[in-house]
Formats: sequence, structure tokens, C-alpha cells
Amino acid sequence: MDLELLAWIAGGVAVLALLLAVVAWRRLRVVDRRLTQLVEAGAPTTPERERIEALEAELATVRGDLAQALRHVAVVRYDAFGDMGGRMSFSAAVVDDTGDGMVISSIHARGESRTYAKGIVGGDSEIVLTPEERQALDAARTGRDD
Repeated sequence: MDLELLAWIAGGVAVLALLLAVVAWRRLRVVDRRLTQLVEAGAPTTPERERIEALEAELATVRGDLAQALRHVAVVRYDAFGDMGGRMSFSAAVVDDTGDGMVISSIHARGESRTYAKGIVGGDSEIVLTPEERQALDAARTGRDD
């Protein structure tokens, strides 16, 4: 009798396992069908996807703005006159990624100081640049101080 009872219990467990397998299989079919519909129709936009797209657009705008920012800077100090030391005169170049910007030069003498500004477009100026101004501009565009 113990063996017969054990066989009935094993059979019941097998039937229960079979029923659970059928239920799981049916649910899997429903999920698979819904997934197929989603993929064919295109995934709906989620708040996360919308946020990512907004951030990507903002990043593109920031990169465009950064290219126009005057962020490349170099300063060359020098003695404009032989009788003065201390390298009090300077030329400073400030340009963006395309080479647009300005060069500012300040020349110091004993009794006076003069300051000049020259516009830079595409890495060059309509006004002739001094060697020190050219050196500052080249250093700003290449990122190196020579």
C-alpha cells in the first residue's frame, strides 16, 4: 500500500507540474506576442529616452557654443625698448576654435604706456602683426608657449 500511495502522490505532482508548465507556456506566448507588436510598431518613447534625447540636443548646442568661445589664450612678454628691463610689454592673443578673436598689445616705456588691439579672423589680421603678436597668436592656436 505504501508503494501505491507513493505512486499516486508522484502522479499528482507530475500532473501539477504539467499544469504549471502549460500555464507558464501560455503566459510566455502572450508576452512574446506583445513584444513582437512593440518591436514592429517601434518602441514607445519613455521619459528616460526623452531625457536622453533632450540632453543629446543640449550637448550639441554646448559644443557649438564652445567652438565659438574665446578659449585659446597665450601671452608673450618682452622688452620693447633696450633701455628698460623686466619684460613689462606684452602681447596677448585670445581666439576661438576657428582662429577668430583678438590680439592685445601693451608697450611700456619709462614715461608712458600704449595699448593696441587688433582683430583676428581665421587666424590672421588685416593689420600687420608684430613678431611678438604673431608669436602669441601662434601659441594660442597651437596651445603651446614657445
